[in-house]
Amino acid sequence: MWSQTVLQVGLGVALMAGAVSIATAADMVLIPKGEFTMGSNEHSDEAKHQVVLDAYLIDTFEASNARYKEFMKATSHPAPAYWDDPRLNKATLPVVGVSWTDASAFCQWDGKRLPTEAEWERAAKGPQGDNHYPWGHTLDPKKANYGQNVGRTTPVDSYPEGVNGYGLYNMAGNVFEWVEDWYDLKYYKTSPALNPPGAEKGYNFANQGPVKVLRGGSWLAPETSLHTSHRFWNQPDNNSYGVGLGFRCAKSVQQVSEEAMQAGRDAFIQALVAMGAEKNADAMASIEKALAAEPGNKEYLATRDLIKKSMKKN
Repeated sequence: MWSQTVLQVGLGVALMAGAVSIATAADMVLIPKGEFTMGSNEHSDEAKHQVVLDAYLIDTFEASNARYKEFMKATSHPAPAYWDDPRLNKATLPVVGVSWTDASAFCQWDGKRLPTEAEWERAAKGPQGDNHYPWGHTLDPKKANYGQNVGRTTPVDSYPEGVNGYGLYNMAGNVFEWVEDWYDLKYYKTSPALNPPGAEKGYNFANQGPVKVLRGGSWLAPETSLHTSHRFWNQPDNNSYGVGLGFRCAKSVQQVSEEAMQAGRDAFIQALVAMGAEKNADAMASIEKALAAEPGNKEYLATRDLIKKSMKKN
């Protein structure tokens, strides 16, 4: 009876149509592969268009002063502007006064990268894929730090009422967030539909140099900057608006091929059958094959733990 039950469970798991199981990093959220509506009707540089993105990870919180201090200590990277300002330098507050170059360097040190503009916007819009604000479609001053309502930055885990459907904090307000892309005001009209990489070069405002994209509004900026498609810009080595310039990082997800997934499922079923027959050595060999195909699969990891417990009992 045990063998039949285990086999039925294994077949059910194997036949489920689901996403690749991925072990996420601490304080990061997995944004699954999918389509969303990029842009809005607010401004001419936000032309609406459909975009499909592969899965990726993005930080739950903006980079904090505490984390940036670790980066500076490890790399001897110079401190950003306002580092000694007591209003802005508490450990739990978002780091400010960083240029795009600073933000990119931090993300690389942390084993990550800056998100693309498309990745940032999909994450901000939440699972629905079209939220005007991270939490929905209606502005709510209780859900974001903007317009000098507070008069300073707030901790990176503040405004839990404004957390969006992916569990991300402060995707509107607190600090503007650097992203990877160059800013081109016409890019939304020419952007590819699949994994848009951003413009090849940035718009050169007033001959001051090409600019990178900023997203999300800040504690200083008005409510018009809070919607999830709002685009702002600055030169990459410039930290003007410094008291409101921060960032969060992202990370690519390595996809498991269909062939590897199927091999893992087959080995998983073999492990379950062997468990039912109380052949623990065979079960362990099979589950290790499954994990070789998908190292982060939580179902396989849990099954391996069960086999280990059975082996200890015997």
